[in-house]
Amino acid sequence: MFNLNALTATGQGRSPWIALPGLPAANSSYPGPERRSAASQGSRWLALMLDEIDYGMLLLADGGQVMHVNHAARAELDDEHPLQLQGRELRARLAQDLMPLQDALNAARRGLRRLVTLGESDQPFTMAVVPLGAMAGGAQQATLLLLGKKKVCESLSVQWFARSHALTPTETRVLEGLCHGLDPREVAESHGVGLATVRTQIGSIRAKTSTESIRDLVRRVAVLPPMVSSLRAA
Repeated sequence: MFNLNALTATGQGRSPWIALPGLPAANSSYPGPERRSAASQGSRWLALMLDEIDYGMLLLADGGQVMHVNHAARAELDDEHPLQLQGRELRARLAQDLMPLQDALNAARRGLRRLVTLGESDQPFTMAVVPLGAMAGGAQQATLLLLGKKKVCESLSVQWFARSHALTPTETRVLEGLCHGLDPREVAESHGVGLATVRTQIGSIRAKTSTESIRDLVRRVAVLPPMVSSLRAA
């Protein structure tokens, strides 16, 4: 939706937060085209990097103006989400969330972090509101919204883990069930097989992954890097 190139289109908008190897220092006095090109390329790399992370992230300037939305956030912020994007404005969908959201953004302007829960009580949504300090020129403050994880174990993480440990398709489906909170009996019922069959498959999975228990197995998957699919839409 928006990209970080907007922050580096002019000398006043160059990002003060990143220093990539091989690029001119942020405080360099040289204003020539090489520096402008390097800064623009650095911002593009940063935007691409953020798109590879399966956590929704939004960069806000003062007043709630949205400067950047990564791929995961764009995919998550649908019409039913507690947060709504209207142009470059971020708003709460429910009236009850207006005050908590505004309080958290105000706290960020004072340099304070907040963990905020929005949405209906039966489907709560939690995000971190993190102050990033002054933007280039010092006129505005930047704030990061880091959206909460949607699941303990994402499907892509499970598939990636299974492939790297040479699990069979059947073992992968068993692993997915365990990561979704099913116990072995529930996995057996969902697959239409006997409990003994599933226990044998779990034993094979543990042997291939060198894990000591189902809990250890699920924990291994839960802490994998939050990568998005390489097949995502452009």
